[in-house]
Amino acid sequence: MFSGKPMKATFKCYLPPAQNDVKNNIEPPVKLEPKFLPGEIIVNEVNFVRKCIVGTDSSQSDLWGRLICTNFKVSFIPQEPPPKQKSQLSHLLLGQQDISLTCLDQVVTVNDTRGKKKVLGSNQKLKFNPMELILYCKDLRVIRFCFDEAGPESAKKVCLAIAHYSHPADLHLLFGFEYQGLRYHQSKGDLVNGSNPNGGIQTPMFDRPSDWDREIKRTGASEWRVCSINEKYATSESLPEYIVVPVSLTDQELKQLSSSFNDGRVPLWCWNHRNGSALVRMAGQTEPLAQRKTELKIFTAITKSHPQRREVTFTDLDRNLPNIQEIQSAFVKARQICTLDPFEESEERWLSSIENSRWLEYIRMFLKVSAETVYNLDGKNVSVVLLEEEDRDLNCVVSSLVQLMLDPHYRSLNGFQSLVQKEWVMAGHRFLDRCNHLKKNDNKESPLFTLFLDCVWQLTNQYPAAFEFTEAYLTVLSDSMWIPLFSTFLFNSSKQCTQLLQDFAKSKAIPPGENHAAFFPPVWKWSQQFSTKDQTLFNNPMYVGKGAACVQNGEVKTFQRAKKAFSSTMRISSTSHRNGVKSEEETLPRRGSLGLKAEFSPVKDESPLERFFRDWFSRPADQQGVLIPYVLPSNVVLWKLFFLRWVPEACIPHGGPATVYHKVSQLVDEIETLQNKLRQYKGPSPHSTPVPSPGGPPSAQRRMYFKASSPDDPPTSPNVLNSSFPFNPVGNLCRRGVPGTPISKFLNGAKTWLSTETLANDTF
Repeated sequence: MFSGKPMKATFKCYLPPAQNDVKNNIEPPVKLEPKFLPGEIIVNEVNFVRKCIVGTDSSQSDLWGRLICTNFKVSFIPQEPPPKQKSQLSHLLLGQQDISLTCLDQVVTVNDTRGKKKVLGSNQKLKFNPMELILYCKDLRVIRFCFDEAGPESAKKVCLAIAHYSHPADLHLLFGFEYQGLRYHQSKGDLVNGSNPNGGIQTPMFDRPSDWDREIKRTGASEWRVCSINEKYATSESLPEYIVVPVSLTDQELKQLSSSFNDGRVPLWCWNHRNGSALVRMAGQTEPLAQRKTELKIFTAITKSHPQRREVTFTDLDRNLPNIQEIQSAFVKARQICTLDPFEESEERWLSSIENSRWLEYIRMFLKVSAETVYNLDGKNVSVVLLEEEDRDLNCVVSSLVQLMLDPHYRSLNGFQSLVQKEWVMAGHRFLDRCNHLKKNDNKESPLFTLFLDCVWQLTNQYPAAFEFTEAYLTVLSDSMWIPLFSTFLFNSSKQCTQLLQDFAKSKAIPPGENHAAFFPPVWKWSQQFSTKDQTLFNNPMYVGKGAACVQNGEVKTFQRAKKAFSSTMRISSTSHRNGVKSEEETLPRRGSLGLKAEFSPVKDESPLERFFRDWFSRPADQQGVLIPYVLPSNVVLWKLFFLRWVPEACIPHGGPATVYHKVSQLVDEIETLQNKLRQYKGPSPHSTPVPSPGGPPSAQRRMYFKASSPDDPPTSPNVLNSSFPFNPVGNLCRRGVPGTPISKFLNGAKTWLSTETLANDTF
């Protein structure tokens, strides 16, 4: 009998809203259309795809839309636009829902009927109809697409297309070659050496003698000279055309010595201390019988370049540090732990698992060896030769870290970019192989550059006022490795870059002799990726640099670095906490140990190395002087913004370093605004900086991302601020969250791991 009570609906419609609107004669919402770059074409696509988004309900927060594979990226076009966010990092080349094909690590399909998974490669067949696609990305994202309502054949084709185009057969098939060729002809003359011709500081490429001459002059390396024996790569295929060598060695002698080293890599000058000691990197030798004789000639020449003729010491990094396979293994383990999907309650030993991966241990080892090298250069005043068999991996990390610790120039944004260009790109780091862009040889893959950036972040975390750049900049730089539109991270050597770009220029009718940076720019051309406003996220508001301004008696004066900026007398304060870390009981460990001495008082068996660091940590800090890292396990911590930014459990609304950055940026912007007004009121003085245009700098030109608000406005915090800012827009937390898990305890400050039962009974 009909009771008149409406029956409860039992059918759930999975059709996108636009389909229902058509039936009801309702005007459909504005559809989002894909944005393509010059030369980008659609390879395959499928409609009615569901992208799994984190939410409380199993599918309530998911997005419906269209999945597209192009020759550049995987793009998801939602049927309805997601909520807009006012403040977030907006990429000019990739949308919020886009993934570069080069960024894909694994393409996995799932047959829902059997739960069978298959990792797809190039030119593979798929025997079942995929019900789900999982993309594991090199930036640690895990993205899921479901094909509940999509056509099975279309779903299969798009999965195979993604797998195929993410495994290019050759380097020139990467999308960057097509894109930059078209872009060159469309915007000819806009690019000059990676910088805007209308102004701005250029990052030196170190592909010409003048760049090396400036570096020699800047560091005071008067006994070193630029050598051109490798022009047209006549001596070594992996070294740059111009290198710096001791004045006492002739070109003829160097040519003779080059045959004794792997790939003809004669020892390469890196940097000079003001006391005269030099940092040099060297490859292994191919002729063991002549090794002593060759080393004697090299070390004698380096000794002659020292003002006090000090003997040379060398560090064998192959013996003291993990190899590239061990580093890769540690990173894979750490990545797996940070991308568990989801974090299960059984993972109550999560922090211990991170430590057992050995990633943080390797970070400590690299920092420790680098600090010991600083001791030799700064404390003992002797030149150091870093020895590695190939001189293209471990040497890149250690030489860069040593220079960061000793030279404040490399802690500025432009200085850091020149350091990467000099010690990584031009020194022949195998970015193509180590990043595995072509996915041809997994045995050669190793995250050396990621490890270096992690070490740099540890230094910025311990000394936040000493670096001009932010951790957002370091993360963006890491992400840029997976965008194949820049020359910086695509090649194994300068020669390979030169040859491929010459062939590329011919094929694209680019005039001979055109500067490579003009048609295939380096990553340092940030305007290709981000707006001027977004680039202000790179600026550290707490930076105490050489050009930092202060106000005295109404005049703006520039901070001047002390004459003894490199002196071993510039030390860190001995108070119990400095820059957020303990230091009373922490000094650098003995050689071969990761433990540290418990006190600063002199002991009978204290070595000169330990005495040097005890003295260093007992004195006030100089942000523009020598920096020594703390290397206790409690000091070297997980880089959360890099490893956990896509993990929903780790996303803390209105929390994390982003909130501090927001407040400090506003304060610095307010101070700079007041300084401009003060200069306008007082007028120019002989020693002040030039008076800006009336009204101060326009808001768009101000240095900070977050601007100071009016005194009449109530202080507010942007809704977009969270611990993953600015890398976590709506729709990118593509994982299921499990609240109350052990990682939640860790992120809320838990010091030890509790049992599962205890966690279940605890309240947050």
